[in-house]
Amino acid sequence: MEPSLSATGLDVRHFTNADLPQIRQALIDVHADAYADEMDDPFNQRFPWFVDHWGGHPEFSCVIAFDGDKAVGFAYGAPAVPGREWWREHLDPAPAKDLTFSYSELAVIPKWRKKGVAERLTRTLMEKRDEDLVVLLVDPEHSRVQALYESWGFRKVGERQPFPDSPVYAVMLAELPLK
Repeated sequence: MEPSLSATGLDVRHFTNADLPQIRQALIDVHADAYADEMDDPFNQRFPWFVDHWGGHPEFSCVIAFDGDKAVGFAYGAPAVPGREWWREHLDPAPAKDLTFSYSELAVIPKWRKKGVAERLTRTLMEKRDEDLVVLLVDPEHSRVQALYESWGFRKVGERQPFPDSPVYAVMLAELPLK
């Protein structure tokens, strides 16, 4: 019988833009495992481009959870450019606070799901952030994922289709620190 898996037993490490060459393949591998059932979707096949895009941001921030030396989940994003917070179009009035962290991606391999890994990754990524707000997109077809974000203090403020071949996502916003 396999021992009970728990997020507390994982080693969660921080990485930056300078670390991208060392972590790039781990992010791609975890994503491929996490989305194995959906990898025939051309949008999901473009994930390496997103890793390079976000990882190229000078203030890219990433956390990866390791079980021994195996990456089992990650979360990453980068600060939004002040004055270019696209999510503001969904709120009237928009919050006066304007420093926003764009939470781009969260993935956990199936074996480690429902063990608290997503929350640990999210909270570790968000702790010590200087921004006032955090924004993310979530596929509304994944209602349990959306509900999980809501339990951490996010609220749906609109919908957005960032690319012609992407789903229409729910735009979710939260104040930092997360509740």
